[in-house]
Amino acid sequence: MTLSRRLLPLLPASLIAVALTVGAVPLKTDPAYSSVSVTFKQMNVPVDAKFKKVSASIDYDAAKPELAKASVDIDTASLDLGEAEMNKEVAKKDWFNSAQYPKASFVSSSIKPAGAGKLNVTGKLSIKGKSADVTFPLTIKLEAGKQVFEGALPIKRLAFNIGDGEWKDTSMVADEVVIKFRVTAAQ
Repeated sequence: MTLSRRLLPLLPASLIAVALTVGAVPLKTDPAYSSVSVTFKQMNVPVDAKFKKVSASIDYDAAKPELAKASVDIDTASLDLGEAEMNKEVAKKDWFNSAQYPKASFVSSSIKPAGAGKLNVTGKLSIKGKSADVTFPLTIKLEAGKQVFEGALPIKRLAFNIGDGEWKDTSMVADEVVIKFRVTAAQ
């Protein structure tokens, strides 16, 4: 038996837990105060829409931000454009094809401190069967005792085949889309 195995039973359980914790701290996200939305231009007019069903998982310790991990899953059929018929349309094959690809997801691969309450996040964004490595800035602030993670990620919708067929024409719906997110979480 090694010395460390003989000493382990003598350490208090809380000290053992701290010694074994190497990664970041899992946070409990608050869906009521979290959101993912998109902004795009249709016929050169800005349109904002929000996804109604989003789940996020964040492991974060401010003392060790480089160990942080994050993942987000978005129900693609839950995009609310403010009109029932438009909501049904974007779930169809030419847009999100929600029947075949019910979720869009993001999984971080690297989170690095950028100073002044900011992080640089890198990871894989997957939408409609297409994946891309993305990097974006993230702001962290404290509100009512909870940590709020906010950011925006510009993408090109055609890179993910969002808007097939006649909708590839970017004069109707611009190629540029900004995904905006706000995740509120606490320990």
